[in-house]
Amino acid sequence: MTTTLTIVQAGPALTIQDRGRAGWLAQGLTKGGAADLVALYEGAALLGQSPDLAAIEMTGTGGTFTADADIRIALTGASMAANIDGEAIVWNASHLLPAGARLTIGGATTGTYGYLHIGGGIATEPLLGARASHLSAGLGAALKSGDSFPIGPDKGRATGMQLPRDTRFDGGVVRVVASMQTDRFTAEERDRFTATQFARDPRANRMGVRMDHDGAGFHAEGGLTILSEVIVPGDIQITGDGAPFVLMGESQTTGGYPRIGTVIPRDLPRVAQAPAGTKITFEFVTLEQAILLETQHRRDIKALPGQLTALIRDPATIKNLLSYQLVGGMTSATDNPFEKDT
Repeated sequence: MTTTLTIVQAGPALTIQDRGRAGWLAQGLTKGGAADLVALYEGAALLGQSPDLAAIEMTGTGGTFTADADIRIALTGASMAANIDGEAIVWNASHLLPAGARLTIGGATTGTYGYLHIGGGIATEPLLGARASHLSAGLGAALKSGDSFPIGPDKGRATGMQLPRDTRFDGGVVRVVASMQTDRFTAEERDRFTATQFARDPRANRMGVRMDHDGAGFHAEGGLTILSEVIVPGDIQITGDGAPFVLMGESQTTGGYPRIGTVIPRDLPRVAQAPAGTKITFEFVTLEQAILLETQHRRDIKALPGQLTALIRDPATIKNLLSYQLVGGMTSATDNPFEKDT
């Protein structure tokens, strides 16, 4: 029998996301997928499963969820207040969600995108090779109250593990490489760009993030003569009013605005997760430096399982303490060993 997850009450912006659809750019479809790919790897490490499995992405706030069988869950990405049947649970950790219990996830306290991972993953039918919703392309839909989803087979058993909090939710320095039109911006404009402190505009979504700043806008020489050409997530377009706009996973595939640079992939989650008003500065790096940074990032991702630590809980606050295995060879203080067959 297939286990089912049900959304009792949905927040305003919930979608199913995985690592997205590669190989469709020529057909006009960007990869899409989770706004914060690192969070997918963290959830996979916490549950001991593949990062290819789909999770629920929650923008700003979560919702209330229940399952018809015991399931394992993990919570990653932007920290949100969460509880199971009123008992607070830790973020960036894995937990058991008992059958019929209600998982309630509130508003974000740090970051923008939170993720609910399920042991076995969300097992909806793939479309064009992925389960990710790509709303700007009409693939999938925002989740709503009453929606139910099948859960895939869960091969793991462990819960009660946690990962240390990452710094990508705090804004800061974002590394960029030169793009197609970087040389159309004068050296003075590029220096002003890297010296400017930007703030994430509230007008941001999965297509792109506008960057606010004080002072004059940025402009490229001959910007009006640029023909529309291929663009990719991470490109920083300078729009007509001179404001930088960092393109995200659901961006369009072509565009004619000049690009002053391109955010390296490892720093794109830092842009996505920055709450409105968070300060960000940009720093140019060489292509060689970017490759080294990405290589180290991949090593860090692979090392996530080695950073897991046990989530220590106070026995005095555990309502179902006797259901835990407290001593090797003993599973419950309520079992009578003399009633068992020998």
